[in-house]
Amino acid sequence: MATAIVRSAKNFRKLHQRFYFHTLLTKCRPPIPSPTIADNIQHRALPLIQQAIPFGIGFQSFVADQRFSSTSTTTGTVQSGHSKPNSEGGDKSGDSNQSKSDTGKPIRGGPISWLSFLLLALTGAGIIWYYDKEKKQHIEEINSASQAVKQGPSVGKAAIGGPFKLINHDGKNVTEKDFLGKWTVIYFGFTHCPDICPDELQKLAAAVDKIKENSGIDIVPAFISVDPERDTVEQVREYVKEFHPKLIGLTGSPDETRNVARAYRVYYMKTAEEDSDYLVDHSIVMYLMSPKMEFVKFFGKNNDVNSLADGIIKEIKQYKR
Repeated sequence: MATAIVRSAKNFRKLHQRFYFHTLLTKCRPPIPSPTIADNIQHRALPLIQQAIPFGIGFQSFVADQRFSSTSTTTGTVQSGHSKPNSEGGDKSGDSNQSKSDTGKPIRGGPISWLSFLLLALTGAGIIWYYDKEKKQHIEEINSASQAVKQGPSVGKAAIGGPFKLINHDGKNVTEKDFLGKWTVIYFGFTHCPDICPDELQKLAAAVDKIKENSGIDIVPAFISVDPERDTVEQVREYVKEFHPKLIGLTGSPDETRNVARAYRVYYMKTAEEDSDYLVDHSIVMYLMSPKMEFVKFFGKNNDVNSLADGIIKEIKQYKR
């Protein structure tokens, strides 16, 4: 009886040990891993992406990243001492072979390809070429317009000139009508002018003779005083004799002088007085008037005798056309 009890206890102890080891092995066995996200993307999603992106811009880098993630996961699982079923091993082997076959292929690392860079360069060159073309065309249009304005006839007449009433150096009353039918050049000044007026009147006298010699045109030179207080008829008569026999001297009252100066847009003003000796600031301009006593052109101080004579002849010829 005692022997039977001892044998039963040993059998129970062995059964208990077997059950314990079976439970321990069951707990230690790892679960079968499910397919990873990288495997699903690689085997299912990537063929669709390859169809949608035929040129593969940035695609190879994406595949390489996914394969690297998949390989790292598989390697970590193997190093931990666990194995996968045969079906997973087959997939792993296929992935390894595919990775090895893609190792020698070049991978494009960015979304910008040589084709897009070339298109960008061509577009920039086209824009620069178009801008230069439009700029040159605009400059040519401006030059053409300026030349047309210079060469074409004047649109209107300058508001210079008008009726006046003065006294000539012979003491006779004259108006603008006394100069009709003649080409006239008018200069404004005063007899006490120290240098500018004498220089300009000498230039005018020489130009009158030169015009007559070169073209046979008679010009009537006229001098109008802007100093009515000192330039009397006698003073003007003695003054104009010093320059040219055809030079006509004109003077008048302060109001008459003011009116004619306003009509011809002439500026004049007395400077500081020292007793009776003073100067008069005034415009230094010669006015070419047509036989109708209409303004044609003015000539400034910068003209010499030759340019003044040539300019007057040119204007007269153009006026007669």
